[in-house]
Amino acid sequence: MIVEPTEIKAILEDALSLDEIHVKGDGSHFEVVAVGELFDGMSRVKKQQTIYGPLMEHIRTNAIHALSIKALTPAEWARDKKLMQPL
Repeated sequence: MIVEPTEIKAILEDALSLDEIHVKGDGSHFEVVAVGELFDGMSRVKKQQTIYGPLMEHIRTNAIHALSIKALTPAEWARDKKLMQPL
């Protein structure tokens, strides 16, 4: 079974209260950037568990083999975007 980035995005949008979600990848390797106030005060592990939860069925069936996760608050996202700006 092949999973598309748009499907992963839809699953996470339905399951979590997020400000922004970006998913890229192909085949079974994906990168997720999730932005939301819900991550405020969470440990890095708890943030990852929050993202993994709604995707567990796809992970269990190996449709998603590798998942890179960045879970950020809106303030962290704004800071990261600023840091990524070219000089």
